[in-house]
Amino acid sequence: MPRRLKQFFVCAVAIAVLATSPLTVLSQEVIMQKAISLDLAHAIAQAALDDCRSHNYHPAIVVIDASGAIKVLLRDDGSGPQNADTARRKAFTALTFKGNSSDQVKIWETQKIPNIGPDRVALAGGVAIKSGNDIIGAIGIGGAPGSEKDEACALAGIAKFANKLK
Repeated sequence: MPRRLKQFFVCAVAIAVLATSPLTVLSQEVIMQKAISLDLAHAIAQAALDDCRSHNYHPAIVVIDASGAIKVLLRDDGSGPQNADTARRKAFTALTFKGNSSDQVKIWETQKIPNIGPDRVALAGGVAIKSGNDIIGAIGIGGAPGSEKDEACALAGIAKFANKLK
C-alpha cells in the first residue's frame, strides 16, 4: 500500500474513533452560577441608604453584579455629582479583589503601588456581596463624611439580607 494511502487510512480511523468516543468537551457544559437579582440588589441598596440617612448622610449607592454591570444606582437628595462614579468604582474595586475595598487600600499602601488600574479607587466604601462562598456582586457607597462611614452603611445594607445570601 502506498505510504500516502496508509497515512490517510490511519488518519481516517483516528478521526472515526474520536468521533464515536464519549469525550467530554468542557465548552459544551452548562455553567451554573448564582446571580444577584434586581430585587435583592435594590433591597440591599435601599437598606444601606436607610442606614446612611439614619446618620444624616446623603450618599450615592451603586450595586453591581458579578460581571461588574450596574444593577442599581441610588443617588440621594443632596449627594454630590461625583459620588455616583466614586461609589461605582468602590464597588468595582471590592468585586475585583473579592472583599472590602478598605482591605485592598491597606495592601496598596504597604506595597506603594502607583497605578491601581482603571475603574478602581483606593478608598473604603466598597463591599463584595457573597452568597455562600460565591461573589455575586458588590456595593459601593460614596458621600458620607469619610469612606469608613460609607463602608459601615454598605455592611449594614448587606447584613439586613444575610439570610437571603446563605
